[in-house]
Amino acid sequence: MVNFSAPSEQIPVRVFGGPTALFEYGGLRFLTDPTFDAPGDYRAPDGRPLLAKTAPSSGSPADLGRVDVVLLSHDEHPDNLDNSGRALLADVPLTLTTPGGGQRLGNRARGLADWESIELDRPGGGTITVTGVPAIHGPGKREEVEPITGQVVGFVLTGDGLPTVYVSGDNASLDLVRQIAGRFSPVDTAILFAGAPRLPVVFDGSLIVLDSAQAAEAAKILGARRVVPVHYDGWAHFTEGRTDLEAAFTAAGLADRLDLGNQG
Repeated sequence: MVNFSAPSEQIPVRVFGGPTALFEYGGLRFLTDPTFDAPGDYRAPDGRPLLAKTAPSSGSPADLGRVDVVLLSHDEHPDNLDNSGRALLADVPLTLTTPGGGQRLGNRARGLADWESIELDRPGGGTITVTGVPAIHGPGKREEVEPITGQVVGFVLTGDGLPTVYVSGDNASLDLVRQIAGRFSPVDTAILFAGAPRLPVVFDGSLIVLDSAQAAEAAKILGARRVVPVHYDGWAHFTEGRTDLEAAFTAAGLADRLDLGNQG
């Protein structure tokens, strides 16, 4: 891992492949978009292949230990919440997600609208504030994109004496990153979903999440001291991987900001 000063070092991030990462913040343990199924195909209701997982996760739910909160960018796509991830939610006290997901997932889930916050009690006293921040899962305006790919939410975590953490979720809009930076910059750790995913049948193959160059630009916009990329490996529709991310951050003069996290 890249070495940073004390605030960053207090938040080790363990990545499992796909969009799944585990980190401790203010004494609570947070898990992003849980995906632990074995490789295989996921099909649309009409039976057509939809998504293909190409590599196993680097760990299993049994490896996680205690999870206090799941930060779920959306519940409707299996590359963000697969079958094993969905089963895991039953054992987690709180899942924060989209307003629609909060309705679908039951009593342990809560949806956050744009800029809506929830305060969580820290084990040693004090609170963590989790704010839902906007995300768009595709090109164009939200009203054009959401009917096709659904609602998505990102998250910003803040607290007294704690660094600011941003979890982007499946966001493709740098304009929204600018709005988030306007409220929360500088960000200490940005967990950015990248991978340049494309599907030929959706938006004519246009990007539905940031590509590597856009992730580097997002890091600049946020003033991020550290970027941990996720959502760039293990699935067939990801078109850019680790090498592309390293090249993009190097080209942007941000190679020292890129942290691939603790793998598995």
